[in-house]
Amino acid sequence: MRSFLVTVAAVTTLGLAGCSETMNTNNSNSAMTNTNQMASPAKQSSATLTQSDRAFLNEAAAGGMAEVELGRLATQKAQNPEVKRFGERMVTDHSKVNDEMKQLAARKGVTVPGTPTAEQKEEMDKLAKLSGAAFDREYMKLMVEDHDTDVKAFQEQASNASDPDVKSFASKTLPTLEEHQKMAHEIAGKLK
Repeated sequence: MRSFLVTVAAVTTLGLAGCSETMNTNNSNSAMTNTNQMASPAKQSSATLTQSDRAFLNEAAAGGMAEVELGRLATQKAQNPEVKRFGERMVTDHSKVNDEMKQLAARKGVTVPGTPTAEQKEEMDKLAKLSGAAFDREYMKLMVEDHDTDVKAFQEQASNASDPDVKSFASKTLPTLEEHQKMAHEIAGKLK
């Protein structure tokens, strides 16, 4: 019994994460293995995610969807070929990231929004009323602001997320966002 308690204490100290050894109690046939096999993903994960990690997933979902919608708008309305290509890139890259993020959120038991926020929709409506060079300038200005904000948020989560999967997602996505940020600044600078 003592060795079982010591093992449980050691496993608890490790937070059960990554424990892949099987533990048997009192010669019973029941065994505990990796925590991913002990509980359903939604039950296990939603209880362990911090409010900060959940908020990040929700904001990333809404922001990613907005980037795709704004990118589509840019492919239709942009006058400048670089702006149009940037919009196409936003649709491609953010669609991929959105799919990965939705899968992560589902594994963690987090229901993310299915649409951009009201503020993001308002920005889209404003841009939809513009055309030509005015559209190009305002779209790229918004992309600079959005990507500056996004890069900071993803850097924060890549360093400080409590959940290792959220941290990994932020770290993996960050280089793409930094590339978008650089491109947005360069294109916006040419349009002034």
